[in-house]
Amino acid sequence: MATDVAITGYGVFTAYGFGAQALREGLFAGRDAFTPVTRFDSTPYYADRAATYEGEGPEIPGTPVKPGVTPGQAEVLRACALAALAMARHDGADAPVLLGTAGDHSANRGFWEDIAAGRTPVDPRVLDSLPARLAERLGEELGLGRQRLAFVNACVASTNAIAHGAELISRGAADMVLAGGSYLVTEDVFAKFDSGKALSREGVVRPFAKGRAGLLQGDGAAVLVLESAAHARKRGADILGKVAGWGMAADAHHVIQPHPRGEGMAAAAAAAIRRAGIAPEQIGYVNAHGTGTPLNDVAETAALHRIFGSHAPRVPVSSTKSGTGHMLEATGAVEAVITLLALRDGLLPPTLNHHEPDPACDLDYVPNTARAADITHALSLNAAFGGVNAALVLERAMEDAT
Repeated sequence: MATDVAITGYGVFTAYGFGAQALREGLFAGRDAFTPVTRFDSTPYYADRAATYEGEGPEIPGTPVKPGVTPGQAEVLRACALAALAMARHDGADAPVLLGTAGDHSANRGFWEDIAAGRTPVDPRVLDSLPARLAERLGEELGLGRQRLAFVNACVASTNAIAHGAELISRGAADMVLAGGSYLVTEDVFAKFDSGKALSREGVVRPFAKGRAGLLQGDGAAVLVLESAAHARKRGADILGKVAGWGMAADAHHVIQPHPRGEGMAAAAAAAIRRAGIAPEQIGYVNAHGTGTPLNDVAETAALHRIFGSHAPRVPVSSTKSGTGHMLEATGAVEAVITLLALRDGLLPPTLNHHEPDPACDLDYVPNTARAADITHALSLNAAFGGVNAALVLERAMEDAT
């Protein structure tokens, strides 16, 4: 018999700042986090804005960062993990670490500059930049379990990390895991998206709206403590919510374009809903992938019609990337926390900048203003280059005391 997967702690970081309250005061209040890029010189690029955190390291608990220095991925992951463990009231001993990340690009900048100049030094910085090193370092520093995995499949990476952690708990292979992911805006990745003209030159993101012009990137990290509900109750932990279902699918339609009918996303969502043991009509909210690109939003709308059928127009859907930016590998974990907050607070985050509807996107996108809603189940969707798709069904905890 499958074991219920409880969420007992989380830590979250975005350009709004550290913690859930920063999200409530920013995203849920209808304010986006986009500012002119100052982390690097953006003058060579078409776009010049991103959702970047420009505070100092000491504002983030648990970061050994000097004053005036923006923290790196290792620091924000450590801060999120410490916050999650503190909320769960556990030290995380023996808990596997599962992270979605492409690695810390800033750690190896000097190495690649040397390579470009014809020098080939043996430099430990390249090791520190590898995705697996972030998971290993977090486990080492906090004394966590020995199973430490890095998921690197782009924008579904941390969603897959959560799904894998939930699967370990569900089949009894672990009592507790730490799952999450991270991404900080760096010039090399910014340049790649900019060269593909995927970034919005307007400086705003308008998911599902007419005339949308692309995405913008954002800083983000989140770590969740997942454990079996029985284990959580036995030790007296507060159950904040549950990962009730998860699903993954690939449509192999195109290297970067989504399937126009959203077949892969619909398949992943259907699998997650099936695993949750509920009917599609019980989903009260969808946190969409919602990149604000012309192709993605139409395909995702088509997927939602496939998932919900005639019920689709009655399901509230929002893209929180309109406020946080696209956090790439971190996006699934951060959006899982946002979805958990929506369930717990009874408040749906808005799709910002949604002023002119697109006839091809014909659902309820919670435009511009948060909406009160009493919901028990929510669906969080993510997709990535290569046609990979992932979905989580989160369930509100009826017995939580926090």
